[in-house]
Amino acid sequence: MTTRFDFRGKTALVTGASSGIGRAFAVALAQRGANLVMVARSHDTLHDLAEELRRDYACDADFLTADLSTSGAADAIAAHLKATGKAVDVLVNNAGFATYGRFETIPLSRQRDEVQVNCMAAVALTHLVLPDMLAKSDGVVINVASTAALQPDPYMAVYGATKSFLLSFSEALWAENRRRGIRVVALCPGATQTGFFDVVGAKEAAVGTPMPVARVIADAFWALDRHRSHRVVGTKNRLLANLPRLLSRQGAARLVEKILRPR
Repeated sequence: MTTRFDFRGKTALVTGASSGIGRAFAVALAQRGANLVMVARSHDTLHDLAEELRRDYACDADFLTADLSTSGAADAIAAHLKATGKAVDVLVNNAGFATYGRFETIPLSRQRDEVQVNCMAAVALTHLVLPDMLAKSDGVVINVASTAALQPDPYMAVYGATKSFLLSFSEALWAENRRRGIRVVALCPGATQTGFFDVVGAKEAAVGTPMPVARVIADAFWALDRHRSHRVVGTKNRLLANLPRLLSRQGAARLVEKILRPR
């Protein structure tokens, strides 16, 4: 079944909106007639993006600077929404980051922040906005996971685990809410043409040829319109997604360890 979601006049909350996939989502949603509430740590970048969206698409583009690695970030976003009288119709949990290297060499504080941003922030924000969506029997939650969710990821152990969490969380919410008017999609892109791996500091961790961000966004809307619970982006990635079915779990972990091993 294909049913296009009508974004016109809806309010979309996008985290990690200052760059990469998050920025592309903000622009694509504005193009489709949505109003934006954008969240990231960079005030100046968000300010400039909001002005651009208002100018180019005549939408209401609001923003809030917040660090989602802090436990109070979701409360600050909730207070901002209440103060501005906004009810979220579309939530894009995009904010996230990765660490790379042998597990014991990465500071625990950094990995704790990784879990907070990649998992807990998404859980908290979904919990915040879902009741209003259910009251209207209408709403969208897009959780940006990764192909890293599909198998263990040696040298990116915590990152892969957080994305597996996000995939499982999304599919469970999809099953709970699919008859209540709510669409939930876990988006699983592979390497993408963003600065993600520059931040990670390990370009060798980018498996395969990075794909354009526009392809990732297009696949998200494709899956949304078809009421899919998840979408692995790219034909090769969808083939690789079946790897754990062909190998033992240990075999898959050994293979990925060779691919991701620091050079």
